[in-house]
Amino acid sequence: MATADEKYELITRRLQEVLGADTIKAILAEGRHPKAYWGTAPTGRPHLGYFVPLTKIVDFLRAGVEVKILFADVHAFLDNLKAPLELVEHRTKYYQHVLMAVFKSLGIPTSKLIFVQGSAYQLSKEYNLDHYKLCVTVTEHDAKKAGAEVVKQVENPLLSGLLYPGLQALDEQYLDIDFQFGGIDQRKIFTFAELYLPKLGYKKRAHLMNAMVPGLAGGKMSSSDPNSKIDFLDGPDVVRKKIKAAFCEEGNVTENGVLSFVEAVLIPISELRLDRLKGDEILEPGLGDQTPFVTEDAPGGSVFTVERDDKFGGNTHYSSFADLKKDFEEKELHPGDLKKAVINAINKLLAPIQQIFKDSEEWRNVEQLGYPVEVKPVKKKKEKVYHPPPPGKGKNAKQSTSDAADVPIVAKESISTPNDVPATVVAAT
Repeated sequence: MATADEKYELITRRLQEVLGADTIKAILAEGRHPKAYWGTAPTGRPHLGYFVPLTKIVDFLRAGVEVKILFADVHAFLDNLKAPLELVEHRTKYYQHVLMAVFKSLGIPTSKLIFVQGSAYQLSKEYNLDHYKLCVTVTEHDAKKAGAEVVKQVENPLLSGLLYPGLQALDEQYLDIDFQFGGIDQRKIFTFAELYLPKLGYKKRAHLMNAMVPGLAGGKMSSSDPNSKIDFLDGPDVVRKKIKAAFCEEGNVTENGVLSFVEAVLIPISELRLDRLKGDEILEPGLGDQTPFVTEDAPGGSVFTVERDDKFGGNTHYSSFADLKKDFEEKELHPGDLKKAVINAINKLLAPIQQIFKDSEEWRNVEQLGYPVEVKPVKKKKEKVYHPPPPGKGKNAKQSTSDAADVPIVAKESISTPNDVPATVVAAT
């Protein structure tokens, strides 16, 4: 049986930052099981960056943590209408299908997880009364600052965006947890909760943060930016196109979304699969091809293989990300070869998830309802209406002048008749 220190190491490994470590250590030292939650607001389509927190949950389960998964539907609506009210319910169900498929494909036991929908308790009298108490305690400055990295920033922000951090803070109390887990982009909301929950008489919780996966073109991988991410339902051709277009400058290891994806997603999942082969007690069989991202000729302990033709040096096997990063920085590993390996690994990872989608009529229907195809109105071409020019103007005027030149000139002559009566004789000239 793991010691308290070993459990703490499992809980906190691969994280970028931990706030309130003493809280977790004290619970473990008492022999109790810590309680935690990870939440997601069902807005845009979830992307492969979600593998980072979902894979980390395995470590929590190994350490005996009670884990709750929150589908924050009310938050989604409040975040500057990222999810319109009429779509929130469908998108929540879509997220539920995605996460269940990911857990099953990885072999993470869903029976050990507790799934909660935010609106099940966030609309209660008690929760809203506490929220009103926060509203008369929190300053506009603090609320705006807390949500700066998470709430969508617009030129004229809505009041709803200022409510978001308070709700997330209260979730810790109403979900009855010891620590909240999220991305480093949540840090300001976490410190906000640490400051304001005690003012309502509630205890301060610990907060654990994973690093954010950079987008394919740099910056944050975001559900609202299709060019920065790969969706769980992107087919092999789409994955290949996006990875080939991704920024991956030779030798650049500081701003490289492809390299960061290998570190944050592919190698941890490869290690997860190696753990299963060693007889991990938590993991279930999983779906699809569960072999690590290595070739058959890889030596034991390898977690990632880059396949190359023999004329370019043959396959290269890596037992750690540090070795792969070193080769890339020293230009021993070409971006094209790395991208090819990443494309193959991603498509292998997504195959069982997409098979579940194909087999589930309910999931397919929810996807269409939650993310309806936008039909752009067709602009009607203006019909040209001919307006003839006024008499004597435009082309007609020139034509009239030309025609007039061909008409015989008529001359009039006056002659005297025998009776001296003027007469007009028409003569052609």
